[in-house]
Amino acid sequence: MSFLLPTQILVYGITTGALYGLAAAGLSLVFGVMKMLNVAHGSLIMLGAYAVFWLFSLAHIDPILSLPIVGLFFFLIGTILYLLMFSFTARLSEENRIKNSLLISFGLMLVFENIAILLWTADERSISSFYSGKAFDIFGVRIPFVGLGGIALSIIVILLLNLFLNKTDFGRSIKAAAEDWETASLMGVNTNLIYLVSFALGVALAGIASILCGVTYAISPNIGLEWTNKSLIILVLAGLGNIGRVFSAGLLLGVVEAISVLFVSSSYREVVGLVIFISVLALKPEGFFSKR
Repeated sequence: MSFLLPTQILVYGITTGALYGLAAAGLSLVFGVMKMLNVAHGSLIMLGAYAVFWLFSLAHIDPILSLPIVGLFFFLIGTILYLLMFSFTARLSEENRIKNSLLISFGLMLVFENIAILLWTADERSISSFYSGKAFDIFGVRIPFVGLGGIALSIIVILLLNLFLNKTDFGRSIKAAAEDWETASLMGVNTNLIYLVSFALGVALAGIASILCGVTYAISPNIGLEWTNKSLIILVLAGLGNIGRVFSAGLLLGVVEAISVLFVSSSYREVVGLVIFISVLALKPEGFFSKR
């Protein structure tokens, strides 16, 4: 028993951390390329979870099968949001871009939460698919099917994102615009298109993450702030805009939170993440996984 309990908690931390990494990938992409801080990212995950809930309860579409529908729909939402709300900030200085995007996205966060209350009320909802709560045992350690699928999906999505950024011409153009958009423009890169696609892709990643969030946790309008906080902590841990490290940072946060439940109390789990956030900002602001 003394061996099984820590192992079980470690498994919980890894499965949770993989989801954290996937949830933060879109926020990291948008900040890394555009230097825009979208604090409505968690609210988009919340809306995506409700969209998955609707597809499951009304159209009887399994959450996993809804992935392409939700991904494409949120890519379209991201396109609209960028054109209507964020496009004018693209040519501002980096400092003003962060400030303006922060104000805009904070307003969107409040709007999205109230829209969710109007459409679904403040009551918690849940998605109970046939594999919800199912697990298999390895030497007495229970590994949930949803958690294992979340690890696989997170790894696949983040690997595909990195391959897209590093192995395709358009992806390399995104990285060039992230380094210096003015020089990239002089070299013929269409930075307006780059920013549009990057923002829409970041929102689409939030939609993909929402599928796992909806299957794993209860859904309510107030979960948006929680997922924004998790994503911001991982953004700082990985290094601002360091997309390749968000999965590792998510695993670290998930495992540390799980260990804190074992040695301290589940009541302090959220506090542990905030302590890590403040400590990294104070001691290593370039990110826990970044080199100076």
